[in-house]
Amino acid sequence: MGGNHDSPTFLDAPQELLGAFSIHVVGTPPLRWEDEVKILRDSQGRPELLVCAVPYLRDGDLRTAEAGESPEDKDRKLVEGLRSHYAQVVALGEEIRQREAPGVPLVALGHLFVAGGTSAEGDGVRELYVGSLARVSGDIFPENLDYVALGHLHAPQKVAGAENRRYSGAPLALGFGEATQKKSLCRVEFSGRRASVDLLPVPVFQRLERLRGSPEEMLCRLRHLATEGESVWLEADYDGEEILGDLGASLDSAVLGTPLEVLCVKNRRLPASLIVGEEDGGNLTELNEHEVFERCLEEASVGESQREELRRTYREILLDLAQDDPLGEERSDACASSEYTSKI
Repeated sequence: MGGNHDSPTFLDAPQELLGAFSIHVVGTPPLRWEDEVKILRDSQGRPELLVCAVPYLRDGDLRTAEAGESPEDKDRKLVEGLRSHYAQVVALGEEIRQREAPGVPLVALGHLFVAGGTSAEGDGVRELYVGSLARVSGDIFPENLDYVALGHLHAPQKVAGAENRRYSGAPLALGFGEATQKKSLCRVEFSGRRASVDLLPVPVFQRLERLRGSPEEMLCRLRHLATEGESVWLEADYDGEEILGDLGASLDSAVLGTPLEVLCVKNRRLPASLIVGEEDGGNLTELNEHEVFERCLEEASVGESQREELRRTYREILLDLAQDDPLGEERSDACASSEYTSKI
């Protein structure tokens, strides 16, 4: 099932070939509702599970833009579009269940941010839609669903406390903000239509750690980690009062000859001119696209009354670029995600 980071056309390309091996791929919303409901069968050909395979629904899949509409109108149409899509595909799934597979569980998939969900700083989770729809109400899922399996949030969690509505989370840490998260997979077993869930822990294949504090505290922590003899990828985040121009060099020197590797240094006390690099381009890996835009607003002395509308317009531009990109959303959010994921 396609997510917001995926190229939908790339996923759909081998759809027919993989279908011959009973591997179902849904990158874009199919033209026919019937193609979004999958019947999974056992070795005897008997239905075992009905799946409403809803991929990530982009802005253009949910609403038609109209001249003069307000941001509130856009948000309302997006919410209505999501609710209508799930209502229609689940209604069809229920119809198929009654006709072909009575008593078989009905499951829905989705890629969205449900209100109340949690994410961590630096985990790379992105805003899906411009405006308040970044988080949608959990009641968009019809009550006759026996299980809802969601993607987008990287931490495993229930949706609104419901046992049968869950984010399984990412099986690997995708940024230093997830360094302390316990990763798991959801094993769902059905007794009739009743779902029971077991969490299967995922081993840590590459340890991550975020360093914070004074330079002395960071160096002390590095010396301790070096004695453990384990490979650790590190992010250093310094926000102390003293301005340090050689923090990165001192940390790199401290890990020489050890299995430690400092992938990212965030020095929040460097002057803006040094971070952005007025003459030679500087180290932009420490800034994501939103932070660069905020610096542009500061440099241009844009009044606060104008900033929110400019921010919204900028987010819309970024969203349009991501959705028009045939390779999906491959932009880095910050140095932690860009350098860490490239290492993988």
